[in-house]
Amino acid sequence: VRGVTVPSFIYGTAWKEDLTAALVARALRAGFRGVDTANQRRHYHEEGVGVALTRSFERGELTRDEIFLQTKFTFPAGQDHRMPYDPHASVAEQVRQSFESSLEHLGVERIDSYVLHGPSVPSGLGDADRETWRAMEALHESGRARLIGVSNVRPDQIELLCEFAEVPPAFVQNRCFARMGWDAQTRRVCDERGIVYQGFSLLTANPEVLNHPALAD
Repeated sequence: VRGVTVPSFIYGTAWKEDLTAALVARALRAGFRGVDTANQRRHYHEEGVGVALTRSFERGELTRDEIFLQTKFTFPAGQDHRMPYDPHASVAEQVRQSFESSLEHLGVERIDSYVLHGPSVPSGLGDADRETWRAMEALHESGRARLIGVSNVRPDQIELLCEFAEVPPAFVQNRCFARMGWDAQTRRVCDERGIVYQGFSLLTANPEVLNHPALAD
């Protein structure tokens, strides 16, 4: 994707808490070369990801260039009290502070994919979304965020973002439900726009698939 090698299967690190470092290390040993996290302590332990990566690099098991590392900026509404930035700062400054915090947590000098964790409004785009995207574009232009993307987004929001963006999203990451057609409309927009679709929660969001008799057999 735009000169960046992206694995087809990425290890997600939400809700692993104090087991994050051990589970990421296990995933790396099992062959995962992509890791997804977020600077949102409410659901992720980004520092734990960094511990696992640093240990792997120090032991010579992997190099930084072998890992695709994706993290996210999350608006205050999606955070708990452990915010990685000053909530009273401008949106652009929040993005900058969150990004710098992510680099420190992860022990790296660049992020392969930096993702807006979700728009600030349920439909359309708000001023905060546009300001955030401009700040993310600046990080991309600096070379420290090699690709940028967006998560938890509706098809109309993708269209609006692409019309506004100077650097279009490389990725759209959405929870993907079987009962809702596997997010078909969003995937169609992504195909038309040349955006890579990342489906997440494919197992936990779809218990009816896991319980299907054929799969049980």
